[in-house]
Amino acid sequence: MDAGAGYVFPNELHVTWTVMIVLYPYITGMVAGAFIVSSFYHVFGMEKLRPIAKYALVSSFAFLLFATVPLLNHLGKPERAFNILVTPNFSSAMSGFGFIYLFYMIIVFLEIWFSYRVTFIRRHEAARGLARRLYSVLLLGQTRDTEETRVVDRKLVVFLGGLGIPVACVLHGYVGFLFGSIKANLWWSTPLMFIIFIFSAIVSGLAVLIFLYLIIHWTRKLPVAQDSIDLMAKWLWGFMIIAVVLELMEILSISYERTEKWAILETLINGKLRVSYVYLQIGLFSLVPFFLLSVTTLAKRLDTRVRNILIWLSSGMLLLQVLFMRWNVVIGGQLLSKSMRGFTEYFPGIFDKEGLLVSFLLIIAPFLLLRVFDQLFPFFQRHET
Repeated sequence: MDAGAGYVFPNELHVTWTVMIVLYPYITGMVAGAFIVSSFYHVFGMEKLRPIAKYALVSSFAFLLFATVPLLNHLGKPERAFNILVTPNFSSAMSGFGFIYLFYMIIVFLEIWFSYRVTFIRRHEAARGLARRLYSVLLLGQTRDTEETRVVDRKLVVFLGGLGIPVACVLHGYVGFLFGSIKANLWWSTPLMFIIFIFSAIVSGLAVLIFLYLIIHWTRKLPVAQDSIDLMAKWLWGFMIIAVVLELMEILSISYERTEKWAILETLINGKLRVSYVYLQIGLFSLVPFFLLSVTTLAKRLDTRVRNILIWLSSGMLLLQVLFMRWNVVIGGQLLSKSMRGFTEYFPGIFDKEGLLVSFLLIIAPFLLLRVFDQLFPFFQRHET
């Protein structure tokens, strides 16, 4: 139940953008981060990422399919979401998301199709009856597999991967831009917001890929592509440093200016956000992964199993760090009254339409879909080390 403290305007007693708006940039961030990882192999030819490239690409697609679900659940009339496409308003920053999302969806879908076309052809040849017809439809009747068609497929994958990198950055930078451009909100209004969102997206994308990859390989007793994991762990270490430093520098710059803006934000940070921001986002889920990844990166003689456990723990904690970052931005900014003299309260209910149970289901849904995709798109092979 919401309740105000201090001088709060009547329309600020209830938080409008709920936990669903927290999940939206969180899932979108994993989309962008995972796609960029896959593109480092497909576009730039980084061989160390070959064992994880297709897995990253399909993961990006699975998260992409659910990126808009929290928004649709938040809307009172979700069927009106399509109006953003059929009656576009190009002067609205909000309307741009529909077009960016759709364009990015087409890119990722086509890249997957060209990446797996040969696999589908083999399954088409081995299948009989209805399954064979379904694969024929999936292949659009293009069942010819020659060296020339494979060359064309590879070129198109490189082209789509290269095209998708800036679109992925725009997709998530755009989310940060939406928050950063709201001048009326002191906690959101900063030109650094979209940069912070892009780097935190890369962190969450790397973290979720590492976290899932190691779990899958441990449970299936598959050999781990150690070069891929070590390289991604180094990137995770580097990008999390940049993301956290940017977040801290933003606060430091506001603090150093000592304007009336800092007077109220200091109260917000030390009061309403003390636990979620200071203790959890910065303290536990930033500093601890930083030290763990420092050990795995700098200690060359560390036992491989211990190294992977530390990397896995760090990636899990960084997933929570990014989630708390989204929470503190979205919810934290709404706790502060425009009067600059009061705060409201918010905590989601458990069984509400936009409560914790629905949030949990929305978070795990892309992972369950990824499990289904694993049957259609073979991610890992035993000889991939």
